[in-house]
Amino acid sequence: MSSHDMKRQLINPSPTQAIYDALHFSQATRVGDTIWVSGQVGIDTATLAPAEGVEAQTRLAFEGLKSALRGAWASLADVVDLSTFHTDLRGDMEAFSRVKDEYLTELHPSWTAVGVTQLALPELVVEIRAVAVAGSGDG
Repeated sequence: MSSHDMKRQLINPSPTQAIYDALHFSQATRVGDTIWVSGQVGIDTATLAPAEGVEAQTRLAFEGLKSALRGAWASLADVVDLSTFHTDLRGDMEAFSRVKDEYLTELHPSWTAVGVTQLALPELVVEIRAVAVAGSGDG
């Protein structure tokens, strides 16, 4: 692998460029074929408002994850490690898992679910971060 292949690339799809500019973090970082995706939450990028309920927030978070991966030339099939953070871990797990399984249908990644007392905004109930290896899901 050449040194050019190992250069860090910051991934900020256009709907999230303002977040990078304001808060100084990237939606994803790619080095070689490995992609680290920042925590994605259930905020509608058009209205900047959190969705209502765990299922709706989970869908928006997975859509954000999908968008960040697309910007890094990868897909959800390339996710090898998933970390999720829940303000009601036990109460929301069934609904969360149902939505997760709609997005991650094959080659289920390693997964760690963590209960937390709060997320960045009081209305947020779930956050998803991931590590992907581009091309690894091309079975």
